Amino acid sequence: MKKTMLVGCLVALLAVAGVLAMFLVGQYNGLVTADQAVEESWSQVQNVYQRRADLVPNLVATVKGSAAFEQETLTAVVEARSRVGQISQAATQEILGDPQKFAQFQQAQDGLSSALSRLLVVVERYPELRSTVAFRDLMTQLEGTENRIAVERRRFNEVARAFNTRLLRFPTNLVARILGWSFAKRPYFEATPTAQEAPQVDFSKN
Repeated sequence: MKKTMLVGCLVALLAVAGVLAMFLVGQYNGLVTADQAVEESWSQVQNVYQRRADLVPNLVATVKGSAAFEQETLTAVVEARSRVGQISQAATQEILGDPQKFAQFQQAQDGLSSALSRLLVVVERYPELRSTVAFRDLMTQLEGTENRIAVERRRFNEVARAFNTRLLRFPTNLVARILGWSFAKRPYFEATPTAQEAPQVDFSKN
């Protein structure tokens, strides 16, 4: 009788342990999946920002070659791109886990957005420049890239919010803290005018 009870208790304990293990595995795998979605979205953000950075040298060269353009405006664009470039590829891998570095990254990118916007405003004074095919092509690419940046930033915020919600929700938050899982809350892009508005140029003016 005692042996039967002992076996029954052991089976019950094993069943409970199995259920608990499945629960923990589910919680951990869920966080991993959500975290990977954040990493993937972050890669897309980096890709579109890099595409914009690659367009800037050609844009500056075209403007320089087509008109006696305001040097101050060009210098501001070149310097803003340089600040973006100072964030090395190695450093960007650490940005998601460091709110301060993330803020610096956003500040640098928004600075380039602002400089490009000012450049396009000044360009309105140069109809001969706006009429060139090379400049029109660059503007089309730049506007498309700026729009894509806004889309990818919004998507990043969505997946980061989904991950953070999952991480902070009970009982996941309790389990992660007790077991010491190394998942950290992800930062968000803040909505700023230069981040949300793509530079616009009116080619219809003469």
